[in-house]
Amino acid sequence: MKLWTGIVTPHLQACRDFYVRAFGCNVLFEEDWFVLLELGGGELGLLAPQQAAQHPRFRTATNGQGAWVTIDVEDVHAIRQRLIDQGITPDSEIREESWGDRHFIVTDPAGITVDIVQRLA
Repeated sequence: MKLWTGIVTPHLQACRDFYVRAFGCNVLFEEDWFVLLELGGGELGLLAPQQAAQHPRFRTATNGQGAWVTIDVEDVHAIRQRLIDQGITPDSEIREESWGDRHFIVTDPAGITVDIVQRLA
């Protein structure tokens, strides 16, 4: 088995470009209605809304609330600076959590929170 996730968004190209540019995701599949990205063995699907061939639950675009994507990195400080250099403004400062994560967040073009995490423990 394998776990992966998807986001229904009208911003396919903007999201594709965001994940490819910011994190170096590979594009595994791309059509005008769907993009499949890969990073480190994990996959993220981007689906255009209102696709008649899809089940109705997959037709409504997300509003970005209540969902997030996590990207594990080796050096959270270096990634944060790289994103800033690309013109991507982080939504938080770097935090160190009691459970051993160091992280910060940004928002993708679909409104999804992206948690950039360095696991310290």
